[in-house]
Amino acid sequence: MPEFREFKDSATLVAALAGQIADLLRAGIRERGRASLVVSGGSTPTPVFAALSELTLAWEQVTITLADERWLDPAAADSNEHLVRQHLLQNRAAAAHFVGLKTGSATARQGEKECAARLALLPRPFDVLLLGLGNDGHTASLFPQASRLGEALALDSGQLCLAIIPPVAPYERMTLTLSALLQSRQIILHLAGSAKRAVYEKARANGPVAEMPIRAVLNQTISPVMVFWCP
Repeated sequence: MPEFREFKDSATLVAALAGQIADLLRAGIRERGRASLVVSGGSTPTPVFAALSELTLAWEQVTITLADERWLDPAAADSNEHLVRQHLLQNRAAAAHFVGLKTGSATARQGEKECAARLALLPRPFDVLLLGLGNDGHTASLFPQASRLGEALALDSGQLCLAIIPPVAPYERMTLTLSALLQSRQIILHLAGSAKRAVYEKARANGPVAEMPIRAVLNQTISPVMVFWCP
């Protein structure tokens, strides 16, 4: 059962969430000498990124990567790497190490092997995984009705990442597989607004994972999940 935390407004949530992530990273550094953070793109986490970037911790001991990436040049406005560099790898957090998912390959499918090799060098389990939730029930780039969704959700595949093409959303993607996502000491789902709360409640109800892939994260017992939500 995910731990649900409700906040009165966005500012309160952002401060609490940034503080929570920083505490988890500090614990990882204290206990293992380094820590890893996996983040998602989109507009929702950008205030958290900005707040987190100002916090004091041994950022040079932190490695940051992405839960998924659009197959675009990292300088493109819609690139998740671009978002992270613009909002998170700033201020104190500029000292962190970043591992991008986009390779020089023409397609995500062609880049799978190199991307997996990059991810294999990161310390796992990840200390923190920050996820978002789409209105269609997707998380990372695990989209309903995507042709390779079953492969991406397989826990016994041994794959860290997988190229996937959303049926509706633009761009080919590279996504961490469910198996890789669950290799996290703490998963945090960040939600804002009544519409996302309704999607979350629907996902908590019984139903097929293929219909709402976020169910694979919410209804598992491998890694603890916390939900941060504000109206």
